[in-house]
Amino acid sequence: MVYTVTFNPALDYVIHTDEIIPGETNRSKSEHILLGGKGINVSVVLEGLGIHSTVMGFCAGFTGKEIIRRVKEHGCSCNFIEIPGLSRINLKLKYDLETEINANGPNISKDNIQELLNQISRLNSGDYLVLAGNASKSVPSTIYKDLIKSAGKEVISVVDAEGELLMNTLSCKPFLIKPNNFELSEIFGEEIGADRKKALFYAEKLRLMGARNVLVSLAGNGAVLSAENGKTYEMNAPAGKVINSVGAGDSMVAGFIAGWIESGDFLHAFKMGVAAGSASAFSENLADKDSVLKIYSSLESVK
Repeated sequence: MVYTVTFNPALDYVIHTDEIIPGETNRSKSEHILLGGKGINVSVVLEGLGIHSTVMGFCAGFTGKEIIRRVKEHGCSCNFIEIPGLSRINLKLKYDLETEINANGPNISKDNIQELLNQISRLNSGDYLVLAGNASKSVPSTIYKDLIKSAGKEVISVVDAEGELLMNTLSCKPFLIKPNNFELSEIFGEEIGADRKKALFYAEKLRLMGARNVLVSLAGNGAVLSAENGKTYEMNAPAGKVINSVGAGDSMVAGFIAGWIESGDFLHAFKMGVAAGSASAFSENLADKDSVLKIYSSLESVK
């Protein structure tokens, strides 16, 4: 079973408009509401690829109830801990630019954290634990490390996070981490940009620091993978028009996991990750299986 954790889920209110004029009343051309939260995105894409998962984390208030309803509507199991407050509503403005306003979300207490740790401790050998996105400001930067330790060594951990949240997990030897080029630059204080050779160099460093496999997304320049089998892989980005970049990285994580569960082969998992990430980027919504497989068939690794 795959379990994903989203500390601070949201409803993303997406508004399309021709322009934004500060200080004026602006009119929407169209709007819709999407589930928000990196762990949730991973679960939704996994479900579409035929891999069932359980969504865990925290939710609050009437927005929390709507998040739970929508998670179940996608076919995922749901085991959120309900807490006081109000889960987030994030505003996503789409015009000639993409502008986002993300809310803070509810406070998470020490008792709430302990309840989640207790849940995680009941995972079984061979289960996957996916820790994705930023945790709440009210929890320590060691929280992902604490969750991995609570799960135990036989649980397969995947981390998609920034800064200390990510770096603190390396001593636990997570199966997979997925920084993007900007996050990699921030970690090492070195501009990565679209340079795949540099990305692989620093991915290898992260592997030496404890991560078993390091998948780095480079947006329009594809992706690289430093794998525990001693090989490195590179992939060009497929041709296509980027419609919505939100959730592309989460989809890459989901695609990799699905590919690995299917085959235990790093190249297949890597291609599935790139295909799923691209399929989401080329769509208004998260990737579906048909679009992922269509892109997959067009991909060729660089080496």
